[in-house]
Amino acid sequence: MKLKLSILVLVVLWAASLADAQSKEISNPSIDMTGYLRIADEAARYRGPRRLSEDEFLKMSQEPGVVVLDARSKQKYEELHIDGSVNLSFPDITVESLAEMFPDKEQRILIYCNNNFFNAEDAFPRKMATASLNISTYIALYTYGYRNVYELGPLLDVKTTRLRLVSSAAKK
Repeated sequence: MKLKLSILVLVVLWAASLADAQSKEISNPSIDMTGYLRIADEAARYRGPRRLSEDEFLKMSQEPGVVVLDARSKQKYEELHIDGSVNLSFPDITVESLAEMFPDKEQRILIYCNNNFFNAEDAFPRKMATASLNISTYIALYTYGYRNVYELGPLLDVKTTRLRLVSSAAKK
């Protein structure tokens, strides 16, 4: 574990120095690669104990005030999603959209993504493990100050999961 963390720190530091060199070429105060890598490393350390088993996710999702967030596209969300979840597509995660949807930064938020389910490739198309939407979503929420975020950990078969999956198309 310590070796993995040390390697991660070295990679982050190398990437940060590379980002600094590149940022000197074209400056944009609205884009901060070094800051992103720093907070991504911090979020990665914070995230570990907040990954949940299917049973833990199911139990926690039924607690009062808990929201399940699906950050996939609206189209994929409507095809199939966890019943009761809300959709805020990752590109639409902004200061304003988060403040509107989750005004209390202490609210418990559960997240899941494409890489949590298989046997429904249309609704849950596979992403590379390093490009998993869970990772991006977790880092984004952490960046915006949300610390009560938990993530579905395992890869589940849509045909056997105990999480209830529904289609919005069926409701229309």
